[in-house]
Formats: sequence, C-alpha cells, structure tokens
Amino acid sequence: MNQARKEIHCDSVYEMGITGAGVGVAVLDTGIYPHEDFGNRVVAFKDYVHHRVGPYDDNGHGTHIAAIIGGSGVSSGGVYRGVAPGCSLIAVKVLDNKGNGFASDVLAGLGWIREHKEEYNIQIVNISVGSLSRRDMTENSVLVRGVDAAWDDGLVVVVAAGNHGPGRMTITTPGISRKVITVGCSDDYKEVDVMGNRMVDYSGRGPTLACVSKPDIVAPGSGIVSCCNQPARYMTKSGTSMSTPLVSGAIALLLERYPHMSNKDVKMRLMERAVDMGMPHNQQGWGMLDVERLVL
Repeated sequence: MNQARKEIHCDSVYEMGITGAGVGVAVLDTGIYPHEDFGNRVVAFKDYVHHRVGPYDDNGHGTHIAAIIGGSGVSSGGVYRGVAPGCSLIAVKVLDNKGNGFASDVLAGLGWIREHKEEYNIQIVNISVGSLSRRDMTENSVLVRGVDAAWDDGLVVVVAAGNHGPGRMTITTPGISRKVITVGCSDDYKEVDVMGNRMVDYSGRGPTLACVSKPDIVAPGSGIVSCCNQPARYMTKSGTSMSTPLVSGAIALLLERYPHMSNKDVKMRLMERAVDMGMPHNQQGWGMLDVERLVL
C-alpha cells in the first residue's frame, strides 16, 4: 500500500487533512475481519451467506479490499495505510470462504445498501467481484440491473474489470454496466499470483458485447500489501480486485472535499483528471488514477 499510495499521488491531499472522514463506503465481498487498522470505523455488517451478526471474514479477500480503501495502517506504523483512512466502512458479506457466491446474494446486498444508505451515509459501493459466464454478459442481466439501480439511487458504484484479459470483451459482469465506474489494473504487465495462478496481462479489456468502451480508469493492482483476517497481520494480493478499492478510496477523499458532488460529477471528474498512459483505450480507459489531480 505504501508503494501504491505513492504511485497515485496521495500525499498532498493528506497534507490538507483530507482522509475521507464522514464518507461511508460499502464493500460487497467476503466480509470483514475486525482488524486493528479499522478501529471503530466498521459501522455496519450484514451477512447474506451464514446470516451471522458480528463482523467476520472466513476468506480474507473482503478485509484486504476494505483496508485498501480505509485501513489506518496502525499495525504497520502507517506503512500499509489505506487511501482514505478516515472513512466509515460498511461490510456486506455476499461471498463464501472460497470467494464464490450467488447473484441473488449480491442483489440482496445491493438492496440492503440502498435501504440503509442514509442511516450509514453510504456514498460509495465497492464491488471487487464479477462473472464472465455468457449468461451474465448482457446489459439486461440481473447483476447489471442491480448495480444500475444502485447508481440511479445516487450511489457511486465502483466495480472491478476482472482478471480474464488480455482479450477483447473480457470485462466481467457487472463491470460491463455503462453507468458504473469500471476499474482495470495499470500494472498487469508484472507477473503475479492471482488466486493461485501465475498471471500477466490479466486485466479485463473492452469493449463490452454492447460496444461500450471499458474499463473507465486504471490503478495499481500488482502485489498490494493490505490487512488479512488475523490480528495485526498483512498479506499480499494482486488483481483488478485490488485496483478497484484504490479508486473507491480516492473517491472518498474527493467526496469529503466536495460533499455535494453527484455520482455523475464524480465519474466526469475521474475522466477529466486521469493521466493518459499511452495504452489502448480498451486497456486503460481514461487513464491512470491520480489522487492529487482528482481532489485538489
């Protein structure tokens, strides 16, 4: 995380005292472990897999994602601090201990977030999960309709492009939605381990089957060290799953500074302030996330 924060230029924003304070970020994933780096900022937990009440994460993926967004880094002396260490976190468990799940649980989680967005000031939804099954690849799929409904409710929905690149039309669902902000990996030229497989050039690439240009933006995702589901411990993970929460955290910083921005305003500003990396549009979208340019 220390390297990723440097690559996306966070420091000058922190110097202004902006940490994402007061902004609620919902994470649809495998749950959240009550790691020291979250302090008392996990303000809500909902479990659609085992229907437990207290926060837990029997996989670790969701905890890793949530800490990229908003971990304080207290257990690492600040080294592995997340992008928005002042934000509030709302964890919705829709994936099991293997990281698998059902579209119905994702939809139920999205519905719960929409119902409780005022209560927990949820402004951003991070979805680092996706499906590449042919049945789900149309814009009429239930997952796309679900994220579109959340977007239409005013939520900023940030979704991973998936790890099935580098071929065309490899953006996973619901990242194919033309409304949401779809995030690819800016450094997938590095060979990394993704879910036990050695991969390179894995970031999902557009266009979608409906000829929508995706991804929208890219951020680092290779070898990101963040919290794991054990006390005061960290682990390394790679993939567009890790790129996505960097963008969600950056948006939390943006919304602390400009609290009246709509989700369309946020998307437009991301587009205008991204840094062109000189890659094909179906690989980099608008370009690389730059927090300093985005927020200041």
